[in-house]
Amino acid sequence: MRHYEVNFIVDPVLSGDEVKSTAEHIQKELKGFGATIVAVDELGLRQLAYQINRRSSGVYFCIEFSCDSADWLGKFELNMKRNERLLRFLTVKLDKYGIKYNDDKRNGRIGAKKRKEAAAAADAANTDVSAPEVVDLDA
Repeated sequence: MRHYEVNFIVDPVLSGDEVKSTAEHIQKELKGFGATIVAVDELGLRQLAYQINRRSSGVYFCIEFSCDSADWLGKFELNMKRNERLLRFLTVKLDKYGIKYNDDKRNGRIGAKKRKEAAAAADAANTDVSAPEVVDLDA
């Protein structure tokens, strides 16, 4: 089974519903070609490094999928090029390290989730510390 990841930037001028429908359309297209969607990650509105079509920001999406054969991938990328709602896209084949990294990231073993969980655990440990004992010196 081959694993791929497609990252794409949607035009920010579109309404929220149009942005979501664009992402859903790409997911349906992948399923139509026989791919299995592993994960969908909406990264949100972000600043671009340089202007694309006079836009300085875009809505980022990342879809990870797997398939048996990649004969249809050229046709899929041609459809992505023709989609006027997209500013840019990139399809990448994942190796075993990329697959493991994405799985660990989704499960919270690495990245921002892990740091947030570690900070929450540290705060819980600090609040559980009981007050020091009071010793009566007069007795």
